[in-house]
Amino acid sequence: MCLLKTWLSRKQPSLNKLRLAGSIWLASDIHLGPQTPATQRVFHAFLDQACVQADSLLLCGDIFDAWIGDDLALAAPPEWLAQTLQKLNQVATTIPLWLGRGNRDFLMGAELAKHLGAHLLPDTCCLNTDYGDMLLSHGDEYCTDDHAYQCFRRIVRNRTIQSLFLSLNLNVRRKIAQWARNRSMAANRGKATHIMDVAPDAIARAFNTTGIHTMVHGHTHRPAFHSIQIGAQTCSRIVLPDWDYDQAQPPRGGWLCVDQNGPQFRYPLAH
Repeated sequence: MCLLKTWLSRKQPSLNKLRLAGSIWLASDIHLGPQTPATQRVFHAFLDQACVQADSLLLCGDIFDAWIGDDLALAAPPEWLAQTLQKLNQVATTIPLWLGRGNRDFLMGAELAKHLGAHLLPDTCCLNTDYGDMLLSHGDEYCTDDHAYQCFRRIVRNRTIQSLFLSLNLNVRRKIAQWARNRSMAANRGKATHIMDVAPDAIARAFNTTGIHTMVHGHTHRPAFHSIQIGAQTCSRIVLPDWDYDQAQPPRGGWLCVDQNGPQFRYPLAH
């Protein structure tokens, strides 16, 4: 009991804060790549819609299925990537655009954001909206029961490791990224479903230490509104949809719209 009181009484961590007014759109886990032409078409239509209807757009990680360095985008991007970067630039010249980094595209950096005219989202931040405060992240940091993944995450998020990787030529980086992806897919096939979801104690800890009562994240591909009782406080956890219009049956995608009336899921009109 004493240990619990000590933990709860610790000073709350300093959070990056982002204030955005009006209609805020949030999307995650689009997983764009050369193998997702249908998803890319729907996503581009979504970006056009955001330019007209949203006051700001936040993409909360795993926009791309893989990202091996900003230099690929700045030098000679393949056609599919060049088209998406052009679309993102069009958004950024119309409304504020924020790019979050996920477990697939954590190497997106300041050079890409500058090139697009966008901003980089902190890994975790307090999003202050007309509806209220929201704790925003990609979400993979809450999957703490997946010990192997968390070990991998600590390694690849190390700045020294990242610098070493980015110093390699693009072909070597592509091969390493593909090897890591294949290994991850093989490992996930043997994991229990709940292991790859967020851990309840990690979620409770985030609510307790930040004092924020609404959380938004992606990563798990399990879109839903969850109501959670943390002590005497009822908290909300909102999981963003993932996108797949190439292989999933039925196709899926969507985003969260947050304004003064609260958060609501919305879905693409184009399929």
